[in-house]
Amino acid sequence: MKIKIVEHDREKEIDIYSKEGLLLISELWTKVSCHNRLMYEPSWLGIPIIQFPEDIVIMQELIWKIRPDVIVETGVAHGGSAILYSSILEIIGKGKVIAVDIEIRQYNKIAIKSHPLSKRINLIEGSSTDEKIFEDVKRLINKGDKVLVALDSSHSYNHVLKELDMYSKIVPEDSYLVAMDGAQAQAWDLPSGKKEWKDDNPLKAIEDFLSTHPGWESDPYYNRLVVTSNPRGFLRRKQDNKNY
Repeated sequence: MKIKIVEHDREKEIDIYSKEGLLLISELWTKVSCHNRLMYEPSWLGIPIIQFPEDIVIMQELIWKIRPDVIVETGVAHGGSAILYSSILEIIGKGKVIAVDIEIRQYNKIAIKSHPLSKRINLIEGSSTDEKIFEDVKRLINKGDKVLVALDSSHSYNHVLKELDMYSKIVPEDSYLVAMDGAQAQAWDLPSGKKEWKDDNPLKAIEDFLSTHPGWESDPYYNRLVVTSNPRGFLRRKQDNKNY
């Protein structure tokens, strides 16, 4: 079976069962899902999570493998991701989530703090790229803690690149820094998209970060489900962190 694609006056026919077909259909599904805001549908243990199901499963795999002492999350929204991460830590039997957002709305704060898993969550309100907020985060991390970081706040190139530079300093060897929503680079031409997203997106920040930080690599294993908001976003530290 083949599919014919017409895009920007170019026409191409692709076998849907080929590797190229898989990648194309996955990208189209990601775009259509974004357009229809399907990432707003799931919840985790009663709290909206704003993630694709595939990314929820993959984050669960990563946390179970790494078994971190601390998960730092930038971007809280409703709090579903913080609840997801803390629920896995609860099963592991250790660990806490440090969740940072420039604004945590009162009804979201109430929902998070009243949740049975709130005991594992520390909320910090302020910009994730503010040096004072970053120092607050570091004060909650003990020397020797295994730290996993998930960046999911503002998705502009400059903001994500600054987050990558800052938060990479607290991630130890063989742990991960997950930069989310690089799929914004694919969403610029959606009816609801913005033309500036073509160049102003987390994926470009990831690529530029990797080009200047040889101690880091993108781990394709965690993109193997192909449908994802986080292309190339699972970054593993290859070398020990000398800065923390």
